[in-house]
Amino acid sequence: MIFQIIKKEVQEILRDGRFKISFFIVLFLLVASVFITSKQYSSINEQYDSAEKNERTVWESQGAKNPHSAAHFGNYVFKPKLPLSLLDQGVDKYTGISIFLEAHNRNQAQYSTATDQTALSRFGELTPDFILFFIIPLIIILVGYNSFTKEIEGRTFYIIKSQGVDGWKLVIGKWIAALIPTLIITTLLFLIAGIILSNIKGFGVFSWSSFGILYLIYLIYYFIFTNVILLISSISKKSGIALVSSLTFWVLACFIAPKIASNIADSKYPYPTQQEFSENIAKEKSEGLDGHNPWNQKSKELEEKVLKEHNVNSVNDLPFNYSAYRMQKSEEYQAEIYAKHYKKLKNQFKKQSSIYKTLAVISPFLPARFLSMSIANTDYQSHINFSDAAEDYRIKTQAFLNGNTEKNSKIGERYVASADTWKDLPRFEYTPASLSEKLNENTSNFVILFLWFSVTGGLLFLTNKNY
Repeated sequence: MIFQIIKKEVQEILRDGRFKISFFIVLFLLVASVFITSKQYSSINEQYDSAEKNERTVWESQGAKNPHSAAHFGNYVFKPKLPLSLLDQGVDKYTGISIFLEAHNRNQAQYSTATDQTALSRFGELTPDFILFFIIPLIIILVGYNSFTKEIEGRTFYIIKSQGVDGWKLVIGKWIAALIPTLIITTLLFLIAGIILSNIKGFGVFSWSSFGILYLIYLIYYFIFTNVILLISSISKKSGIALVSSLTFWVLACFIAPKIASNIADSKYPYPTQQEFSENIAKEKSEGLDGHNPWNQKSKELEEKVLKEHNVNSVNDLPFNYSAYRMQKSEEYQAEIYAKHYKKLKNQFKKQSSIYKTLAVISPFLPARFLSMSIANTDYQSHINFSDAAEDYRIKTQAFLNGNTEKNSKIGERYVASADTWKDLPRFEYTPASLSEKLNENTSNFVILFLWFSVTGGLLFLTNKNY
């Protein structure tokens, strides 16, 4: 009997000219978005590879110079474009793609894609995640808004009842039939994306397990929408009312709820302004150890401590270049200042994230979106991880350069390192968080998503078991 219901529903869906047109338009947009995004992905990764090689060449070609001059010369590190960003670009276009590393300063990421876009970009881009999160739910609404109301309006309800069809069988049959178009579109998109990503060589490691988890997240998201739309249809008196109610839920879930969550998080745990952040760091740096000024209070305290430790009367009697040593201690001190203030930003981010996770119960869009970005490594936490890796590399670079001067020169000497010195600095390497780490970070989002599915599915079944 369930199969017969599914067959009937699918036949009615296929007869609907509006559905046919919408289905092929969405399918075309999806294929086009994957194709366009894959081209962008390959192009960006080629640019990344070229920029990384050029930057390394520039660094190694400095010639003979003082290591501290090389520290101020600095170098760039670039955030790689990871494979699953093809499906969900997340916040990548807003967070910057490169960080300039130099002595004494921790710089933020620069050259975000959003800064190069026109005002028209605020109306949305043709990307897979935009279609997956916003457009496919509209297809679910188009298919399911009159799934139950049409039986009453067409007076077929009594025919169904006279044939002894149980309410739960009717619900299951209509639920499966309403999902078929969505499953076809989503599965086709992921198959195409999987084929493209698994055949792009040299740009990130493509993980089928992460890819599968991402596919599962979107399916659960669509299951929830199907539950809600069919529930609205089953309790509505007319198809027009069911359509308006369904579209209202779509607007509330996909647009208004995320904005409400964002405003609440920003108002409760605001970030400091860029000016406040910079001024607080500059103030602490000015009060601390200055590697360029041997006469400030902290520098004199360090000198007395080192002389006492080595039991000598003058820095000239130390077995190493004290100026380079002081310079490195200054770098370590300033790095601690940066770590302290960036930790405050991270704490605010964690507090805001806790608000988002708490408010995720108001809309299935929120946990699904957070999970999608996290698995794709395009969420803000992934950007923080990259920034921290860049800062760790900057600190090690300064230790390498100052250590070279400390070991190979005497205080007061104008030391010049050989041109081959810069090749000994290890290359920057960034490894994103593993899938297991991502899943552990998002346990609450998975729980909320499954709660949405269970509660809406339970309500749909209980409301219609005696249909």
